[in-house]
Amino acid sequence: VRERDLEAGELASLVRRCVDAVRGTDVKVVVNDRADVALAGGAHGVHLRSDSIAALTIRALLPSNALVGRSVHSAEEAAAVSRAGGVDYLVFGTLFRTASKDAAQRLTTLDELSAARRLTSVPILAIGGMTVENASACARAGAAGVAAIGLFIPRAGQPPREYLRTLVSDLRRVFDTCGAVS
Repeated sequence: VRERDLEAGELASLVRRCVDAVRGTDVKVVVNDRADVALAGGAHGVHLRSDSIAALTIRALLPSNALVGRSVHSAEEAAAVSRAGGVDYLVFGTLFRTASKDAAQRLTTLDELSAARRLTSVPILAIGGMTVENASACARAGAAGVAAIGLFIPRAGQPPREYLRTLVSDLRRVFDTCGAVS
């Protein structure tokens, strides 16, 4: 849950509603960079920005089963964060141009993603300009999955439920490493 403009109380309320909505499923709710809100809202963890405090510091504040992730922007940063400990996953990017980022922002590359994969055992999610085709390239480079916003928004006139069902099925096929998804 990433809502930078909400006050803590409103954000905690939103998080509680999200947690309630996924109760009984395998879905996990993480809060962007706000351990206080994650705790107050009963979230499953926290996702830290690349410039946030150390993951081990945050982990000490959370329940033992909480997820802690961090954004990284290079293979070297991924390796350093992994060595420092405390993270369950990394979000690596921005890999492809996206409307949500300044066009002048430096992009990472699939080669850097592949290098990051070799330098850490922590699962890496690719982010930035994701499409099913881009996700496939990221999977080949070693990503365990993707993080996205725009990818999950149906185009005008598309029924959301059917769009998401098809998209998730396509992404599952992209990341299926054992041939279990038909």
